[in-house]
Amino acid sequence: MLLTDHFPPTMPAALTGSLTTRLPVETDVEPLAELVTRDIRSHTPDGVEDVDGLRSRLVGLRSWARRQVVVVPSAPDGSPTLDQPPVAWVAVEDRAAGRSDVQFVVGREVPERDQLAAALLDWAEEAAGSFARHRGVKTTQLDVSAHEADTDRARLLTAAGYTMMRTWLHMRRPVTLEETGPPPATRPGTRVRRVHCHPSGLPVAQDVRTVHRMLEESFADHFSSYRESFVEFAQRLIEGPDEADWDHWWIAEVEREGRWLPAGGLVTAKLRARPELTDPVARGEGTYLEYLGVHRSARGLGIAKALLRVAIADAAERGRTHVDLEVDADSPTGADGLYAAMGWETFERTQSWHAGAEAHPSRLLEPPEG
Repeated sequence: MLLTDHFPPTMPAALTGSLTTRLPVETDVEPLAELVTRDIRSHTPDGVEDVDGLRSRLVGLRSWARRQVVVVPSAPDGSPTLDQPPVAWVAVEDRAAGRSDVQFVVGREVPERDQLAAALLDWAEEAAGSFARHRGVKTTQLDVSAHEADTDRARLLTAAGYTMMRTWLHMRRPVTLEETGPPPATRPGTRVRRVHCHPSGLPVAQDVRTVHRMLEESFADHFSSYRESFVEFAQRLIEGPDEADWDHWWIAEVEREGRWLPAGGLVTAKLRARPELTDPVARGEGTYLEYLGVHRSARGLGIAKALLRVAIADAAERGRTHVDLEVDADSPTGADGLYAAMGWETFERTQSWHAGAEAHPSRLLEPPEG
């Protein structure tokens, strides 16, 4: 098996001979999840990394859209070890044309930690630049997420030339059994329905395309909006550790001239129970609102509220304890105000940090010699 990536990050001089990089393998998943969890708990005491989600990104289907390496102790001959856990990791996802998402972690105990983080982020910029070249765009945006309380990550990103661009509110609403049943009626001339499915359980393709179109056109005027093709949208939804919850998809429609036309889309997913938490609401199984979009031509008709009520009623019927979502703190539609009015409260705040990478021929994609 090939363990070393072509032209991996250059280790800081002080670490040469003690640390090196290689491609991730299955046995890295558990120790890397522990490393990420320790990093999360430096600012969120009960935080934990999702092992299945990490496995998908590291060595599963979601790894295919990423270039990534782990940092491990080197053997006496300088080669990477397989029996030692990773002390750092960096991954760059080719999210869409002009958009690259970056994830990284560096163990707090690593010597020359700041220099190692800088080297990994430099490599991420090069990888993103190669994505841009193959996408046929001149530049790509590098996007890193950081918890608002994680001042250490903010320091490392600032040193690497990233700028904090936006704050995101993570909101939660409790759900009770009393909310089970049909949601309140929508306004006249509007309705919400689940996507139609074949007898196999798979959704009708046209409905999936309708949801994608509604989301793309709904968010066109939002911060950092970017075009995601239908193929990218569909692939990303089905390549996770769990199968897509097709019965968690809805379409809102409005009646115009005797025809029902799409006006919005909602995609939700199941949140696994987290028994390690002390909050009885957060520790139970929940629903997560992955995407909710109202077409600009249908705003002001109560579509968003109707979709939210459907999500609440569905969660209650499934016996879930809460519904979570994420929203731009400066949403141009004032979505956070609607959520607050319907019972959602902010429990966490994260930030988007951006940098840019120029498209260029990359050593990362050249074939190995010999």
